[in-house]
Amino acid sequence: MKLSAISLLIAAALLAGCAGKHRVGDRSHVMNTPTSATSSGMRTLPPLPAFEKPRVPASFPEYVKLLKQYALEQGIPTEIADNAFANVHFISRIVTADRTQLEKTTTLDSYLRRVLTARKVSQAKEKYQEYLPKLSIATSRYGVPERYIVALWAMESDFGRLQGNEDIISAMATLAFEGRREAFFTKELMSALLIVKQGHTTLDKLKGSWAGAMGQSQFMPSSYVKYGSDGDGDGYIDIWKNVDDVFASTANYLATEGWQPGQNWGREVRLPANFQKNLAGLETAQAKSLTQWQHLGVQLPDGSTLPSADFNAWIITPDDMQGRAFIVYDNFRTLMHWNRSYYFAISVGMLADRIIR
Repeated sequence: MKLSAISLLIAAALLAGCAGKHRVGDRSHVMNTPTSATSSGMRTLPPLPAFEKPRVPASFPEYVKLLKQYALEQGIPTEIADNAFANVHFISRIVTADRTQLEKTTTLDSYLRRVLTARKVSQAKEKYQEYLPKLSIATSRYGVPERYIVALWAMESDFGRLQGNEDIISAMATLAFEGRREAFFTKELMSALLIVKQGHTTLDKLKGSWAGAMGQSQFMPSSYVKYGSDGDGDGYIDIWKNVDDVFASTANYLATEGWQPGQNWGREVRLPANFQKNLAGLETAQAKSLTQWQHLGVQLPDGSTLPSADFNAWIITPDDMQGRAFIVYDNFRTLMHWNRSYYFAISVGMLADRIIR
């Protein structure tokens, strides 16, 4: 990802940093079918004109006028802009939440205990079986295995249970006005308006987390525009209530970002005592084949030999050299496009593995 509603309930975990610093709340992470949102997507936007007044709540109505004029210039129809900005309101608690996102030091093991509960694993297995025919359609179209779609569904919104109920237009306008990431949230606001322009939802139904993540897949508006996919061919992309669209959009995201069909995400390994720390990481230059890692002394956790293979693999140590180590493949790097967190990507991979055990 990308701020999912469920992440607000697990404190600082879901957007875990690669070395143990975890921030809650910010999901600013986060497939081109004939009926995908990208068919008339948002072009590159010019800068928003400078706002010269103090950024205090009393100035917000003037800022909204600036945003409305900007939206009209980007091709948002007058009727949509009138309705959208007539109801925009400043949400001070969103600014407070954004400025005071919790940082908490944790470990991979404590994180996994929190997010991969027995209940979640059991429910993921049940959902996998229940929705397998629908999941298989998305898998056939995009090449992403069903279990990964379910794992992301579980991690992002607890299978659609926790989606957030903030007004996206007001939330994005508030965060743009706050100023620290004005260009980013202005883009998200324009993308949200484009979703309405394309007819996929209405303003009153455009709901999500306070940082803009929407629906069962917790897509930011720009991710919806880029990756949203109509899974059932009804002409709409409803990631809030339609699981066909949720599954298709999730698979579309991963396929577009480079998912390799037939390849796993990775596995835990044991490093030799003399392993050089600078070998660990996900940079392209740090890739080696499984055979090369085997020759460097990397083993499976039980001490057995790694299989020999020539495809690229990387070693990661989420808690530096003090904790567990993993050998990961290209699909792990694709999961990191979704959410730039070792912890999150590992949890998705592990849950996907457990779903089919």
